[in-house]
Amino acid sequence: MNSQLLYQIALNFIEDIGLIRAKQLISHFGNAEAIFKESTQALSKLPSIGAERAAAIKKREVLEKADKEVAFIESKNIKTYFYTDPTYPYRLKECADAPLMLYGLGNLHPDAGHFIAIVGTRKPTDRGKINTERLVKEIGERMSNLTIISGLAYGIDICAHRTALATGIPTIGIPAHGLDTIYPSSHRNTAAQMLESGGILTEFCSGTIPDAGNFVRRNRIIAGLADAVIVVESKEKGGSLITANYANGYNRDVFAFPGRPEDKESAGCNQLIKRNIAALIENADDLIRYMNWDLIAQNKQPVQTQLFDELTDTERRILEQLRSHGDGLHINELALLLQMPFSSISAELITMEFKGLVRALPGSIYRAV
Repeated sequence: MNSQLLYQIALNFIEDIGLIRAKQLISHFGNAEAIFKESTQALSKLPSIGAERAAAIKKREVLEKADKEVAFIESKNIKTYFYTDPTYPYRLKECADAPLMLYGLGNLHPDAGHFIAIVGTRKPTDRGKINTERLVKEIGERMSNLTIISGLAYGIDICAHRTALATGIPTIGIPAHGLDTIYPSSHRNTAAQMLESGGILTEFCSGTIPDAGNFVRRNRIIAGLADAVIVVESKEKGGSLITANYANGYNRDVFAFPGRPEDKESAGCNQLIKRNIAALIENADDLIRYMNWDLIAQNKQPVQTQLFDELTDTERRILEQLRSHGDGLHINELALLLQMPFSSISAELITMEFKGLVRALPGSIYRAV
């Protein structure tokens, strides 16, 4: 077990601390354990902590609850991702309100390839289901290294998950509860199949029930994990619109299928399009074109083989990674793979772009020429 895990989990059980203060404490002390080992008096003198919060941190019950959660995690072989860990999803880490801890089950690769979130109403029309199925199948035919994300809920969510499974695309569900249950229970078999290629990811510890507030919180995770969020069908008000607004706030690309003016089931999608929050799409080709995922460097000559011998060691390492990931890599993912500071790799990529070695794509994605 990670020696820090007990204390990392315990941060979530402290009364009246919250995400911002918890992250400030981590920044101040360097790790979670040091927070709990500090004296009450020293903690109370920290900005925004004070005597009451310091006492809450030192409560025995906090570590006791965390210890039980660790036992649950180990018994179920659950993966954990703390926000300072290198394995924490880099897309989500870019979001200011990213959760402290994520708990996962399955064959999860939360940084690999392109992540598309598909969301919508829980009571879709036949047209909504057909659009969802067609979109997932078409994307799967056109692209590799792809993961579909959704909320494992009724309607569009489960349709997206099941179509991904049938098409052989990894899919990740983001529930509004802990990993000791699946809601709705009728989706339990689908969730079990998703563990083979994809899985379940949540910020909620065991015993957390899927109440209304948790659905809103989980929507930000769906938005934060995605490169693009697609709303297939939604009424004028609905959880998928919250996800779209989160995505827009995170500078993610948002798309929506349009409906006729009289279609109540598409009123939310039409509003997103009219307010310029979402771009209108009708099929996978539209999405791929908007995202520039089909771009091939046509206006540059391929790098000659002999030029490879003239590269610096860093340039050679970067090209090796980009060529092994044909669809391209996000700059943060590349920095993680090469164990290089962001500033250093950014400078290298700019130089390599001038040399015609790499091509920059929207969304901080780079591809070898």
